[in-house]
Amino acid sequence: SMGELALEVWMQESWSCPWLLSLRAGPVPLVGNERSEKGIFYLNLLKSDRSQLEASPYTVSHTQVSPLALEADVSKNSNLRQAYKAKVEERIQEVFSNYKFNHLVPRSWNACDDAECLDASRPWLCYWILHSLELLDEPIPQIVASDVCQFLELCQSPDGGFGGGPGQYPHLAPTYAAVNALCIIGTEEAYNVINRQKLLQYLYSLKQPDGSFLMHIGGEVDVRSAYCATSVASLTNIITPDLFEGTPEWIARCQNWEGGIGGVPGMEAHGGYTFCGLAALVILKKERSLKLKNLLQWVTSRQMRFEGGFQGRCNKLVDGCYSFWQAGLLPLLHRALHAQGDPALSMSHWMFHQQALQEYILMCCQCPAGGLLDKPGKSRDFYHTCYCLSGLSIAQHFGSGAMLHDVVMGVPENALQPTHPVYNIGPDKVIQATTHFLQKPVPGFEECEDEVTSDPGTD
Repeated sequence: SMGELALEVWMQESWSCPWLLSLRAGPVPLVGNERSEKGIFYLNLLKSDRSQLEASPYTVSHTQVSPLALEADVSKNSNLRQAYKAKVEERIQEVFSNYKFNHLVPRSWNACDDAECLDASRPWLCYWILHSLELLDEPIPQIVASDVCQFLELCQSPDGGFGGGPGQYPHLAPTYAAVNALCIIGTEEAYNVINRQKLLQYLYSLKQPDGSFLMHIGGEVDVRSAYCATSVASLTNIITPDLFEGTPEWIARCQNWEGGIGGVPGMEAHGGYTFCGLAALVILKKERSLKLKNLLQWVTSRQMRFEGGFQGRCNKLVDGCYSFWQAGLLPLLHRALHAQGDPALSMSHWMFHQQALQEYILMCCQCPAGGLLDKPGKSRDFYHTCYCLSGLSIAQHFGSGAMLHDVVMGVPENALQPTHPVYNIGPDKVIQATTHFLQKPVPGFEECEDEVTSDPGTD
């Protein structure tokens, strides 16, 4: 599409801007602190040594990894970067000038077999890339923003919602991604892409009697759909009095004995589902439906003692993407517990080890050629780039306004822009979007209900 092509050309010809994931191009020094026993490390090493690095700890492994082997890989990464430290310092300017957006949307992507699995995730690609750039404080050229808007408009279904690509069936996941991407762009053209009346009609067609939502017509039910629905509805001001009737109670039933939230009632607690459940309840102002102290104990137990990153479930390995899905829960819990008058809350730090998480992301989740990844031994991708950066932002910034307290590991250039812990886009973009759509009336419930009940395709 023209939008994807324009984004590709811009990324490849981008001026002196570093590749999206190398955290502003090449070496990212990390200073020592009270926890770090590994010293100072540079995460993107010498361009001339890239082949050696990609052949050692960064080669893709398809074998199952044990926790002990992973800890060894983490230590190996630390030792490797320490060994290259002196060489990097000699050529730091050369690396700064040579790293570009050479992977963000690579030329080979259109012909790459690996991209086929993302054919139904193209709005997600727009969101992951735009949000990563937003966190890195990189401006998006107007022509690119306009072309992305036109592409996402092609992904919008005549029946409401967005599909994974032009002409595909609407689905709540790409609908969430498309709305977030358009809000990041934040122009009148972007806002006008969203057909709010049809979107509301689509949400009603997915609503179930117990308060849950289908992911798509004829699809599965889980907590993700409730979050996607509440997120897009609140951003675009289409919440009606009964749209989410029963939804908080259904989400609360998904909290299990562990303290976290499963995909549906009775399932194992999982970081992604837990974030979706709590964030949806925050939007609906029903956080107290959950046992918050139990949830706090569960999520804080998911931060790994050795690696510093988070696991998604009990007895699982660390994964960079949970830097957001798990750490993003802590600001939401902080807010909810503060509203209850909890006297034990810190007024300067979240309830997890912020420095340790930053160390894991900076030392173990960056690819030497640019990009972020799950864990040592895995390949970089846009998904992990977005959520590693999002988690890094959460770990760097506490509070806002007069209560703002930053904890930035390494050099000041490591600091990212803040992200909204509920929507995972810039807080300013949330304010801008909600202010814009609050000026528009909520589409009439009766009209939308009539259209849904008269459509035989939704019976």
